Amino acid sequence: MNRFEYVRADTIADAIAALAQSAEARVLAGGTNLVDLMKYDVAKPSRVVDINRLPLKEVADTENGGLKIGALVSNSDLAWHPQIVKRFPLLASAILAGASPQLRNAATTGGNLLQRTRCYYFYDSSTPCNKRTPGSGCGAIGGVNRIHAIFGASESCIAVHPSDMCIALAALDAEVEVEGVKGRRLIPFEQFHRLPETTPERDNTLEQGDLVTAVILPATDFGSHHTYLKIRDRLSYAFALVSVAVGMTMEDGVIADLRLAMGGVAHKPWRNKVLEKTLHGAEVNKASFRHFAEEALRGAKGQGQNDFKIALARRTIVRALTQAARGTPQDQSDKTFR
Repeated sequence: MNRFEYVRADTIADAIAALAQSAEARVLAGGTNLVDLMKYDVAKPSRVVDINRLPLKEVADTENGGLKIGALVSNSDLAWHPQIVKRFPLLASAILAGASPQLRNAATTGGNLLQRTRCYYFYDSSTPCNKRTPGSGCGAIGGVNRIHAIFGASESCIAVHPSDMCIALAALDAEVEVEGVKGRRLIPFEQFHRLPETTPERDNTLEQGDLVTAVILPATDFGSHHTYLKIRDRLSYAFALVSVAVGMTMEDGVIADLRLAMGGVAHKPWRNKVLEKTLHGAEVNKASFRHFAEEALRGAKGQGQNDFKIALARRTIVRALTQAARGTPQDQSDKTFR
């Protein structure tokens, strides 16, 4: 582990100032990802800015009927918060599908957004990785790529975003509140994370000195017509091979509104808003869901070992749409398919 300066911020302004002074400064909240990266000699920050004293641990109502979630709210507290369970059960379900109880107790809302990929080559500093060392090459292309992207990959990187929570936030049309040297701004969730293109070292659209302070959820009520379905190699403490978050509004037996985001398939949560509209007004049946899944996977490209993800994603979409339409969301406790 390299030597670094430790700064404990007492105010948001202090944190922004400390981050703005160095491009290699990093934020420390729960530390569940950053500390691992530092131990593996993947992250080498010149300065670590501890923000745990900042007043960012509340979940509060917004004027338009939504919720504002502080960046330091732990994943456990968020998943079991009464207002999240009641009004945003899709988010609660996605959080409970991720990590372990011990990690959820430490991990934070803001940190979850900023966690980095779990690509084997990214974590192994002895192998080439454009995300870790730009210009060194991508070991996963032509290498071990079973867990890698089928959408949005580039010649520089085929890694996937690892979060479960972020897939639900994408489906919920969340916004990310950021404060920085240029002031406060809101970033639509679909614009927060980036595809790799030629700069895979950049996971998101934050600028130097920016600090994530909250996540804003708009008023959304899917009732029981939602699900978070996560397919993985084992039932606990494993990242998604494919995951699907669905929120659906039903009127007179047909679909009035649909939100669907996928995880484990791209460098960011993957969503196709144009395609979602094709199911507006559609009757609930397997034929329409299968057609939707076929269209959703159009353009997907495997890398050899992960070709199976394309067929797996089709089936997962159909099952998730069926669960949401029936009002039988996936139970993250027993994980039995319904």
